[in-house]
Amino acid sequence: MEECKPTDILAGADSEYYWESYSHPGIHDEMLKDRHRTLSYKRALVPSVVKDKIVLDVGCGTGILSMFAARNGAKHVYAVEMSSVRKQAAEIIKLNGYENVITLIQGKMEEVEIPEKVDIIVSEWMGYNLMFESMLASVIYARDKYLKDDGIILPDTASIYIAGISDEELLQEKERFWSNVYGFDFSCILSDVTVDPLVDYCDSRYLCTAPIKMITFDLRHMSVNQMDFTVPFEFVINRDVPLSGICLYFDCTFLKKSYLTTKPDTNTHWKQTCFYFDLPFDNAGSGDIIKGVYHCKPAASHPRHLDIELKCSCEAKQWTNDQVYHMN
Repeated sequence: MEECKPTDILAGADSEYYWESYSHPGIHDEMLKDRHRTLSYKRALVPSVVKDKIVLDVGCGTGILSMFAARNGAKHVYAVEMSSVRKQAAEIIKLNGYENVITLIQGKMEEVEIPEKVDIIVSEWMGYNLMFESMLASVIYARDKYLKDDGIILPDTASIYIAGISDEELLQEKERFWSNVYGFDFSCILSDVTVDPLVDYCDSRYLCTAPIKMITFDLRHMSVNQMDFTVPFEFVINRDVPLSGICLYFDCTFLKKSYLTTKPDTNTHWKQTCFYFDLPFDNAGSGDIIKGVYHCKPAASHPRHLDIELKCSCEAKQWTNDQVYHMN
């Protein structure tokens, strides 16, 4: 896969369509109604954490996280937002009486100036599959430039989990559709359809392995380079069913005061991300050991998108699947 440099990741953060997608009320309606997501941040921004602290909210949206901090005693909050939703945020902040505590700053994090160092950086930067269209590069930039040496980041860790899935129903449905599209056989492009991962709610009954924690990112110390990562994994099939693909989800911690998870059966707006195989492991059985390598990187063509290479094999039954996926 073509290399994407760290400088490209930051440069790619200014995509106009990306910022304007956050100008529409619908996306904020979805996020605010995601109670698990919003309450995880509320539980983290408690008085014992934010009282008398200077807080930087990276990508503040409607200002909900900034107001959690202000209500619980933050000395001052700098709320940075590029999209035009900042206009509604300003009205909301004033309506709730926090205009003297929260300074709303228009612009990209990499281009604005914060007048002082901060004690806390908070951001809801996570995207689908954790990294897709995420604001992580902007958070790292803000950390390196504005966070005090003893400062904290919320969330402070993010981990990705992987599990095998058996979903014959979906695969059969796809095969039926593409083999008879209004009377025409389109089956030759079926493999092209599965190049894109499926972001959807994955019922835990489809899991055919125990979830494995694949990687943990320490937000206080990680670099932008680590957004391009390769990790090996191994799991064991726990029943006699075909292995159709894998399911990925993530969780985040907030100084052990709060916990956010997107695991199956948790109905967050992030859902889960499923990667279906071109060559399913049809004769998989209980006890089969699956070894694999997961490589995720920002796409060279658009650094907010992802190129993902997934290699899986079962040596005992001579099955292997090596596939590249694109999230765009």
